[in-house]
Amino acid sequence: MVGGCVRDRLLGTVPADYDIATSARPPQLLQLFPDAQEVGVIFGVVLLRRGEAEVQLATFRREGVYEDGRRPSELAFVDEPAQDAARRDFTINALFENPATGELLDFFGGQQDLRAGVIRAVGNPARRFAEDHLRMLRAVRFAARLGFSVEEQTATAIRVNASQIHRISQERVRDELTRILTEGGARRGLELLDGLGLLAESLPEAKAMQGVQQPPDYHPEGDVWIHTLLMLEALHRPSITLALGVLFHDIGKPETQTVTDRIRFHGHVEAGERIARRVMDRLRYSREQSEQVQALVANHMKFMHLHEMRDSTRKRFLRLPRFHEHLELHRVDCLSSHRKLGNYEYARELLEALPAEDLRPQPLLRGADLIALGYRPGPQFREILTALEDQQLEGRLATREDALAWLANRYPLSR
Repeated sequence: MVGGCVRDRLLGTVPADYDIATSARPPQLLQLFPDAQEVGVIFGVVLLRRGEAEVQLATFRREGVYEDGRRPSELAFVDEPAQDAARRDFTINALFENPATGELLDFFGGQQDLRAGVIRAVGNPARRFAEDHLRMLRAVRFAARLGFSVEEQTATAIRVNASQIHRISQERVRDELTRILTEGGARRGLELLDGLGLLAESLPEAKAMQGVQQPPDYHPEGDVWIHTLLMLEALHRPSITLALGVLFHDIGKPETQTVTDRIRFHGHVEAGERIARRVMDRLRYSREQSEQVQALVANHMKFMHLHEMRDSTRKRFLRLPRFHEHLELHRVDCLSSHRKLGNYEYARELLEALPAEDLRPQPLLRGADLIALGYRPGPQFREILTALEDQQLEGRLATREDALAWLANRYPLSR
């Protein structure tokens, strides 16, 4: 066994997956396991499935020069695990364990670094990061998730090479940032990204929040950056859309801040939606993810108006897709500033008290009904049906007959 599964076992946690390294060449692996899937035979890797379990089987290899910051220009299969260990990223991921005997092979001090809580590159850090620039983000991810520090030479190499992250595809950057934000230690991850020079390169919009002061009566905790870090720290294993919603909820404040009688941020929600959409597009998140993050940004200020909303407006708000994410964002927003949870509790009480059919009642009339009554299809249909649902959500209409009478009075057919 090699890599993360050995590391996690030594840390006392259950590995998420298992990798096996071996001197057996790919043809031998396929002979031993005819049902294995050839996922990267050129690299000596096959995938073996047993029920719901998956195991990667890889031949020991030595790699040549990396010319594109991602892939080796050449590789050779070898017989010794020490040669295989030398190509790996960090010492804590270069550990081997014989599953039959429990013997550990540690060629670069990975066990000592585990005990010390240190992320250290295997061999020369600059060379490791030149081989694959994404390893700089991986260093942050492991340090954040495990609560480790980054060894000084490794950290220095990241700072020197931080701008090289632009040579990596946005999809690969996205995937590492996603893991940093969702695997645990997101605040620590953002702080490490900043301290190592990677935040300004990969998320300059977040870097811009630093030093942007807020009204102390609403935000005694500090500037927009500190407030956002506190919110990320308060999350527990969030979805990526919730984590990004938290990260971006005040992303519009830097460009909208004004200081007159007090600090104000007019239009920061709209600016935040625009910036969030731009970043999500740049990082190639899905359209569905982007729309949810934009919705979280767009609606995060509406909780303060919950008591004053009309019933129809309030019910439409409470039935937003994945409203639990809106609710959780608001909760950590309050806890990371003024700590008043009145609107949060009120929203929870409403959700518990209102049956689903009250939030989303069956329409009393549909478009086909309007056509049958003699109304011409057109833009006014949406206006009519929305106004009709408003009346229904307000509790003023309960039957089809009520709806027909209201329609005839409010939108009489022209003869």
